[in-house]
Amino acid sequence: MGFTEKQEGLVKESWEVLKQDIPHFSLRFFSLILEIAPGAKNMFSFLRESEEIPQNNPKLKAHAVKVFKMTCESAIQLREKGEVVVADTTLKYLGTVHVKSGVKGPHFEVVKEALLRTLEEAIGEEKWSEEMKNAWGEAYDQLAEVIKAEMKNNHDETA
Repeated sequence: MGFTEKQEGLVKESWEVLKQDIPHFSLRFFSLILEIAPGAKNMFSFLRESEEIPQNNPKLKAHAVKVFKMTCESAIQLREKGEVVVADTTLKYLGTVHVKSGVKGPHFEVVKEALLRTLEEAIGEEKWSEEMKNAWGEAYDQLAEVIKAEMKNNHDETA
């Protein structure tokens, strides 16, 4: 049935809330990733050498913002184009980085769960809905599929 205007609106509306405190939600996002999958710590260069999640690490914040923003942009593209389109250079970079970091399919589910839980906390129980969760989930899944396809291409080229 395609991504609706209402779904796009829900994603954009909640993104505006998230943007109001990016440092806090970035930290929360990574805390949730490590709570769900402690072994993922070594996949992030900015977490490997640290015993705890660094409060003011610009790389952590930048990475979280990329995930939030690219997922939001995916929602807009899904409604406008019916698919997620990532610029070739960005896509090649994402594929390479994820392969080098040892990212596998199940890791995308961990990030999705952390993203949805972070959003739910940011939005609050009274505004968070199954519809909003599904809109973000769909946008994230479509983005993840594009990245996974590029990872496979990247892996095939180096194999």
